[in-house]
Amino acid sequence: MKGYWLVLGTNVTDVEAQAEYGRLWAPVAAKYGARVLRGDDAPKMLEAGDKSRILLVEFESLAVAQACYDDPDYQAARAFAMKAARRELVIFAAELG
Repeated sequence: MKGYWLVLGTNVTDVEAQAEYGRLWAPVAAKYGARVLRGDDAPKMLEAGDKSRILLVEFESLAVAQACYDDPDYQAARAFAMKAARRELVIFAAELG
């Protein structure tokens, strides 16, 4: 069973912080084999409030998804993501498709 991150966020308010997150995230994503499946900057949020961005990231397993999140390098990148926009991240396991 694959592991996934579902990231829900608001519009980016700090472009420089978002760019730094992207720079730091890239090697972490490669290390854990993260694959962005879908992203949308204009999702229709029916019950979740003010989220204006959504991203679905796939990992080989739930354990790998959690290990990526717990990695100190990801946590360093995450600090910039949290500065760039308000967001929520959910980790889950599923067989999609």
